Amino acid sequence: MSGGGTRSRVLSNIELSQVDRTAIGADNPPLSQRRPRSSATASKLGARGVQLLSWIAPVLLVIVWEALADAGWLSPQVLPAPSKVIRTAFKLATTGSLLNDLGVSLLRAAAGFAIGATVGAALGVLVGFSRIAEAAIDRSVQMIRAIPFLAALPLVIVWLGVGEAEKIFLVALGVTSPIYINTVLGIRQVDPKLLELGRVQGLSSLQLIRRIILPGALPSILTGVRYALATAWLALVVAETIGAQSGIGFLTMDAREFLRTDVIVLTIVIYALIGVAADAIARFLERRLLAWHPNYGAER
Repeated sequence: MSGGGTRSRVLSNIELSQVDRTAIGADNPPLSQRRPRSSATASKLGARGVQLLSWIAPVLLVIVWEALADAGWLSPQVLPAPSKVIRTAFKLATTGSLLNDLGVSLLRAAAGFAIGATVGAALGVLVGFSRIAEAAIDRSVQMIRAIPFLAALPLVIVWLGVGEAEKIFLVALGVTSPIYINTVLGIRQVDPKLLELGRVQGLSSLQLIRRIILPGALPSILTGVRYALATAWLALVVAETIGAQSGIGFLTMDAREFLRTDVIVLTIVIYALIGVAADAIARFLERRLLAWHPNYGAER
């Protein structure tokens, strides 16, 4: 009798707690269903509105810049007006020199990025899975990562000359480190409970890597790709300043010799636009490859 009474009290407590949770949930939805205020504001603006909003500051900067130049507050020899920079870009594009230099730089950056990303990912996977490999490789990579491009450039020129190999090598050297570091970090941050669940399900080592480890590490790897895209252009700028006969860096150094500040500003703008384009490509890859991830699946 006492056992039945105890059971009935437990059941009644469970029912009351369920009622309380239902009442509370009516006013306070679960955390997973709550939307941050910033996200709600962004959804009202829409994806296109958010993208347009990000261009307000650059457009205002150009407008103020043009106004100051027209008012005579900015010397054309120091900082030419945006309209003059645009006219210079049109002239160089008409002659074909701008597109040729841009194409050469893009090819160098692409080749160096492909090599550096391959090496960085391979080393990252090796170190991520092996403590022995970490002891043998990681310290050397960290030392190389700390060397400035300008400090390494003279030695690279001695090794490879001033041809294409020197420029591609320097880009690859700059790309390797961020890919390597983020690959190792991504692999090490995979939840051990997921690995244990995979083993319980009977997955082999290769299946664990393909189905759990690599997908879990992918967000960190793609973050490394974003950093590597920026680093590739930083390395290429340094590589093209010495001994280059073509490329955006060569165009900059040639303009410096003739005090063509309009061309120098143009090359800076080109680098900035390339950076925006590279970041857009990285974000596109994140949305496509991480559609399953709650932080990346939604359109940003």
